[in-house]
Amino acid sequence: MIRWLALALVACTAPSPLDAVQRDAAPPLDPKDLAANVDKIAKTALDELGAPSAVVAVVVDGKLVYVHAYGKARLEPPTPATVQMRYSIGSISKQFTAAAILLLVEEGKLSLDDTVGKFIPGLTSGDAITLRQVLSHTSGYPDYAPQDYMIPAWTQPIDASAILDGWARKPLEFDPGTKWQYSNTNFVIAGLVVEKVAGVPLFDFLTERVFGKLGMTSVTNTDRAKLTEADAQGYFRRAFAPVHPAPHEGPGWMYAAGELAMTAEDLAKWDIAVMRGEILSPASYRALETEVLLANGAPTGYALGIGVGLRNGHRELRHSGEVSGFVAQNTVLPDDHLAVVVLTNQDACPAAGAILGKVRDYVVAAANAPSASADRTVRAVLDQLAAGKLDPSSLTANAAAYFTPESIAEYAQTLAPLGAVETFEQTWSGKRGGMNSRAYRVKYASKTISISVYETFEGKLEQFLIANDD
Repeated sequence: MIRWLALALVACTAPSPLDAVQRDAAPPLDPKDLAANVDKIAKTALDELGAPSAVVAVVVDGKLVYVHAYGKARLEPPTPATVQMRYSIGSISKQFTAAAILLLVEEGKLSLDDTVGKFIPGLTSGDAITLRQVLSHTSGYPDYAPQDYMIPAWTQPIDASAILDGWARKPLEFDPGTKWQYSNTNFVIAGLVVEKVAGVPLFDFLTERVFGKLGMTSVTNTDRAKLTEADAQGYFRRAFAPVHPAPHEGPGWMYAAGELAMTAEDLAKWDIAVMRGEILSPASYRALETEVLLANGAPTGYALGIGVGLRNGHRELRHSGEVSGFVAQNTVLPDDHLAVVVLTNQDACPAAGAILGKVRDYVVAAANAPSASADRTVRAVLDQLAAGKLDPSSLTANAAAYFTPESIAEYAQTLAPLGAVETFEQTWSGKRGGMNSRAYRVKYASKTISISVYETFEGKLEQFLIANDD
């Protein structure tokens, strides 16, 4: 259950609603618009998907601009969720374990290419499997916690050595480096390596080196103690029956794979630190965020304790997490200085993924929405071409060379018979070749066309091409 949450991940990797958001002409990002959109998204997801509560935090321009709680953190007695409450973040904890390893790399105490057998004797293929492979789930060690419900064994205490005896001292599921397969066992190994090299418990190491420095004062280790009555209660549901309070895993089961709980605001502080390059060195952040490839060069979509990839041209660092009673989602767009955190209190529920996907897409679209003047320029050029004329001052030299009198006449022959424009909407925006790149859809009574535009940062059109969009 301490896992790379497959159910919620579907909501993050399915076809994006980004186009729909842009076609609705998302307004420039401002506090009122942000609050209204996030509130609508979160409340709708809770109503439709049934999670008792959610807390959402949004980072824009590297700053926390919005954090809000929705629903009930506890059903009996009814207790509204607040932003001060802690929620378990499950496998999002893994990137913190990876950060601890990287801090020790910076000190010269170990290397990502060290084998795990150097630190922990008796592991299967311990002299061949590296720390990098453990942190990237390419080691071949089987997962000790793949289930999405509480099994009887998890209610009893266990220690890390027993987990390794049961899952890391048995045959591998594949040769190291040849496949990617999510396994919590990897991070038990990583946590023990940190403790052996640093000489202190993993959580204490992270508290001193990460949480304390970033002011993440809410962070707690739920592998040592349950959340308090001042925090969110976790819930589970059997099929579509009412929710029930979720049991807590016995000590030792979550450990370095999913032991952390915190507020959404504190997780956002970590996201901001990632954007700013705080805590770790540039080389360490590069290692943390670089996709690990298989031996045959195939991509894995995973770096060190964190998923990585491009979405509509935007680089993302993402991870989900689930432990008994909780699902969390966290996505950082470091180059855009944006991040979204969603914490919910029902396990095996897609609400966190649904909220994060829509909030992220809204924020990205709004943050990258062009000015109204840019749309007015494109519309003005369209109207001019329909009338058989064009102001050359709006064009670059290349575009002016393209729009000869013959070209303008052919555009007019194409556009004039279509009559009045019924709808004019932008469907995509991005950057290419040192210019703004945008696409539009224009509907007339009898035909729909698309327009492809390149515009220099000085506001001149380099390209204005029309195609059939019916």
